[in-house]
Amino acid sequence: MSRAPLLLFALLAAPFAASSAEEKISFNEHIRPIFADTCFACHGSDAAHRKAKLRLDTPAGAYAERNDTRAVVPGKLEDSELWHRITSTDPDEVMPSPDSHKPPLTPAQRDLIKRWIEQGAVYQKHWAYEPIARSEIPKIENPKSKIQNPIDAFILQKLASHKLTLSPEAAPEILLRRLTLDLTGLPPTIAEIEAFERAAIENRESAIENLVDRLLASPRYGEHFARTWLDAVRYADTHGMHLDNERTLWPYRDWVVRAYNENMPFDQFTLEQLAGDLLPRPTLSQLVATGYIRSIVSTSEGGSLEAEAEARNTADRTDTTAAVWLGLTANCASCHDHKFDPLTQRETYAFGAFFKGLADRVWDGNVPLPGPRVLLANAAQQPRIDAIATALPPLQSALGTSAAALAATGLGPVAKPSKNPITYEVVWAEDGDITTDQNFSAPPLVGDWRTGPDVPLVGGQRALRFEGPVTDRLVTFGAGEVDLILRTGLRAFAHFRADPAKPPRAVSLELVAEGKLKRAIWGDPAAFGPDAAKDALLVGPLPVPGAYFRLELDAVAAGLTGGKSYAGLRLSQSDGNAWWDRIGTVNTSPNASEDPLLAIDAWITPLRRGETDYALGRLPVLLDVKYLMSLYIRQQNEEEKQRRSNFYRDYIYGPSRGALEPEAFAARKLIAEQVHYELTIPGTLIARELPEPRPAHVLLRGQYDNLGELVAPATPAFLPPLTPANPARATRLDLARWLVDGKNPVPPRLAVNRIWQQVFGYGLVRTPADFGSQGDPPTHPALLDWLASEFIAAGWDTKKMVRLLVTSRTYRQDSRATPALLEFDPANKLLARGPRVRLDAEVLRDQALALGGLLVPSLGGPPVRPYQPINVWEPVAYPDSNTRFYTPDKGDALYRRSLYTFIKRNAPAPALTTFDAPSREAFCPVRGHTNTPLQALALMNDVQQFEAARAFAEKLLARDEPDPARLAYAFRAVTARVPTAAERTLLATALAKQRAHFTADPEAAKKILANGESKSTRDFPAPDFAAYTLVANLLLNLDETITRN
Repeated sequence: MSRAPLLLFALLAAPFAASSAEEKISFNEHIRPIFADTCFACHGSDAAHRKAKLRLDTPAGAYAERNDTRAVVPGKLEDSELWHRITSTDPDEVMPSPDSHKPPLTPAQRDLIKRWIEQGAVYQKHWAYEPIARSEIPKIENPKSKIQNPIDAFILQKLASHKLTLSPEAAPEILLRRLTLDLTGLPPTIAEIEAFERAAIENRESAIENLVDRLLASPRYGEHFARTWLDAVRYADTHGMHLDNERTLWPYRDWVVRAYNENMPFDQFTLEQLAGDLLPRPTLSQLVATGYIRSIVSTSEGGSLEAEAEARNTADRTDTTAAVWLGLTANCASCHDHKFDPLTQRETYAFGAFFKGLADRVWDGNVPLPGPRVLLANAAQQPRIDAIATALPPLQSALGTSAAALAATGLGPVAKPSKNPITYEVVWAEDGDITTDQNFSAPPLVGDWRTGPDVPLVGGQRALRFEGPVTDRLVTFGAGEVDLILRTGLRAFAHFRADPAKPPRAVSLELVAEGKLKRAIWGDPAAFGPDAAKDALLVGPLPVPGAYFRLELDAVAAGLTGGKSYAGLRLSQSDGNAWWDRIGTVNTSPNASEDPLLAIDAWITPLRRGETDYALGRLPVLLDVKYLMSLYIRQQNEEEKQRRSNFYRDYIYGPSRGALEPEAFAARKLIAEQVHYELTIPGTLIARELPEPRPAHVLLRGQYDNLGELVAPATPAFLPPLTPANPARATRLDLARWLVDGKNPVPPRLAVNRIWQQVFGYGLVRTPADFGSQGDPPTHPALLDWLASEFIAAGWDTKKMVRLLVTSRTYRQDSRATPALLEFDPANKLLARGPRVRLDAEVLRDQALALGGLLVPSLGGPPVRPYQPINVWEPVAYPDSNTRFYTPDKGDALYRRSLYTFIKRNAPAPALTTFDAPSREAFCPVRGHTNTPLQALALMNDVQQFEAARAFAEKLLARDEPDPARLAYAFRAVTARVPTAAERTLLATALAKQRAHFTADPEAAKKILANGESKSTRDFPAPDFAAYTLVANLLLNLDETITRN
């Protein structure tokens, strides 16, 4: 919870809102903020921590007689103990008390309280929870006010009370750039600038309205506005905890973009995200919308407890929903009643009970699509998918019945071995990992794994370096949990590359089997000692240095017999230097007659690795079994283990004995078709309800295992009541309808405040996730209520509200401020000047790509991975995470809009976080704006930014005109305005200086032009091209370029 500093409150709240002694003091506007800062922690709604049994957050508590005194006596200052306490100089009497660590009240604050008591000490319900009153539009008498719409009347009324007025209107080109950036997140083109200027000369108002309509109709609008919503609901592409593996949720992100572009009413926008699955006959789009519910931070960490993880998931959904739709800090009431707002601990857990019926598994399985999920099938595919889903259950039911006798026999030997065993390869170590696609854990292969342009690779991104005398490493397959059974045909392999400058004397592979080593040696066996050749397989000379060779050790040739267990492979090298990469085994398909107890695990292992040839040789894998195979043995509960065993018994083991063949054959055919759809059609996470919800308890002190009373789904009592469709139990659909029924006053205020914030940079309430006592009060409460009522009356039409805001005279002001205005209102709370903020991280990157002509405008699809510095993911990733290593994409994917950049919660893109983009680990209702040297460094040197500058330079050189015209064109492209004479001179000087430098150093020019993957389409002289690149880079870094004025 945050509050504006007291000094800022004294400067803004007191002078702005109560500038004269005669003015009526408002409890909400003037007194509540003071009490919330200094009194409510000890004398508020939290009964368990209330001191002296005194409440100051209610009139009953403040007026009550206690020990022959009353804290507040309306109209009687001297009889009010509160007044004596706040003016006392006695440390034992003064309030706030010294041990509260609160600063003393300022004279301005004491004066406000004095006047409030004298005027009757009238309490008000907190402003956010009062019913919305459609404020009367103020009448402005000044004929020069140039009011464009009602917004201006509210702003001018407050400005007039401080003897201020609106600033002049911004120049047409500045307004065009502002509107284009605010509504699409992209800069205008030169052609658009010139067209708007011509239209504005003829009819300025018409030009602005037509421009706004065009921008709102652009698909770029939805992309830009969706980003801030995705911040708020903490959308990301990974689970967020432990392995932080990839998660497939991007269709939800695309749904949000589509909803904004199609101008879905906000009430429907709310219903579909919170309860799309509970709507009558939900469409595929409505199911995808419930991705909001699945956007939580989740885990499948081995040591986590189910009850603890479930409580954390519910708390995440509770806190986010309460913040995004109600502006409530519900997390502050998880251990006790809220100290500042009328939210009890019981109400917090009752609100969380709405999410107790969700069917998603508590642990995510570290897989991309932990159910419930849905395939994004088209109209031609969906009927067949539905038919399969209908036909399969009866077959599976019959199969289960006829398998009863088979189940009693367990997994005994089959009648005969497989006639056509399948050979398949398992990679056990690559990029420093022992692969974790097996059904047991394994430690990393510790060693000097290196990456970089000079590191030779077989695959992946890293190779293992051996240097010096005798060096060895052990690849442990079983990790102490499972030893694999050696089958005839097994071969171990490793890729080896000797250093031509200093090759080893010898290398060897050794299988670790039943405590013994069986070794194959290449090179001089004496390098490993006088007895090394005694029991070894001498393969031949050392492979030729300078290239990778695949070394193989045949288990039988090395003297091992089938049926023995083996646990690892040792790599050894004597002297010299070499590289090792991609280490593993070549296996044959499991056969239950040889090792029946192992067969199920060995059958699952290659399927989990995606070896579909092997999979299809036995049987395609069912959707639910893919989930089971994604879990480590130690993470499966008994039910999941049994499901896996039953599937193996019914579809693999049973048919191999000739049992259950008719049912199994029919099921196989349908499952194969089902799997084909699953592998070729993208899917996404959705919400579904359990037949019976989990019980919801108050968690005493917020501890997951300290259960208090049972609670049913309910909304806070201080808000309008919820009337569920079924009185027996309220659902998420009831909650969603209650939020947007028009009677609940908070969601409409919150929604219009969010839109205002997106357009003006800051909301009318500057704490958008806290509309409670600790949040900032609205700077213009009457305007906020008028906008909220207008929003509801207009059918929750977001585009209409955006249009209203950006066509106002308030929005169109020049953003320049006089020194006097800056001193009086530095934060621009009175809105006496236009909005001016630095562009957000994504807009900065997209703007550079657009100006360089590199931006790829395609909509939607899976996330992309543009350039990123090396070793950002690796240090924070577990060895077995599938987001441990970052590999940039190629081609168009490098130049997509930043909205589509892959978001790894544990290590989000540095190019974005440097400019305050959130990690999406928690809801982010508003971004901060920091200013650091690192930001300048990134803008000047980031590969993407510099590549954009080079592409921009190429566009300039392609213009058949002299340098001055090119430079003027470039300046206008980035700022939208014509450069001054002084600016033209500076640009010409910079270009001449850089041209001279690169003419003298052509090699430096080549290095400058080598940045980025895109290639120039024209053959310009290198010194000219490099000089223009640096000038373009300079222009992209101008304060005016990175700021929306």
